[in-house]
Amino acid sequence: MTLPPNFGRAVDLSSLGKPAPQASATVAGISITPTNLTPDFLEYSSTKPAIVLCWSPRSPESMATLEILGELESESNGAWRLGNVNIDEQPEVASALQTKKVPYAVAFVAGQLVPLFEQPYAKEQIALVINKVLELSAQQGVGAPPAEVIEPEEEEALKALETGDFKSAEAAYKKLLARKPNDAFAKLGLAQTEIFIRTDGLNLETTKAAAQADPLNVLAAMACADIEVMSADVQPAFDRLLHCVRNCSADEKKKAKDHLLALFALVDPSDPRLIKARSDLANALF
Repeated sequence: MTLPPNFGRAVDLSSLGKPAPQASATVAGISITPTNLTPDFLEYSSTKPAIVLCWSPRSPESMATLEILGELESESNGAWRLGNVNIDEQPEVASALQTKKVPYAVAFVAGQLVPLFEQPYAKEQIALVINKVLELSAQQGVGAPPAEVIEPEEEEALKALETGDFKSAEAAYKKLLARKPNDAFAKLGLAQTEIFIRTDGLNLETTKAAAQADPLNVLAAMACADIEVMSADVQPAFDRLLHCVRNCSADEKKKAKDHLLALFALVDPSDPRLIKARSDLANALF
């Protein structure tokens, strides 16, 4: 294993300004020096990933980020190792890690340096980054993938779905989103549950016949599009609602557009049919 490029050059972070005060005696993670960087991090990373944060006592944001990382390491049950680099005390190490500003986080995976982020984030966002590191590391045979954590509201929703109680599942997902508005899994779970509710009891043949008989009947088009998406037949569903967006009055157009956006959330973002439908919708609206 080799050290990253530029090891030994001076690091210039003079924009931080004031002389560094004494750092707190308790600092999360292993303090990194030129001596222990290779054995404790580069070599260690062949068995488990290591996360390193470059920080300075002159930067409260970087100190807060280090505290968050310390909490996450404690919660990880030894899945990864945390190191810290006080750039004022270890300019050579900071330079070796190509530090330009703090907080600056990198990972070591199988002896390779992987830049992570260089600005402060909330704990939830940093946890997502670390989970991604653990996933990528496990794919390379280093360490274990992150343990799956199920939120209590999600567990409640899944149990309700198992019994066909869609309304209770919907309420549970909404409760989770009220607590964690950016939870992607909760958003997807809610979208899936809502389409279960909308299609519950619908007859495929009569619903499709109604939509074909009057293509500008938005309610019929929405119901038919739901069934088609449930059957993984997304192209006709998209085309049906796009036709309404292009040709209906303002109120009906909005209903069709909103419903189409809800269906978009249920399709893989990389699906070319979705990519084209998004473009077609933008053209139809503007």
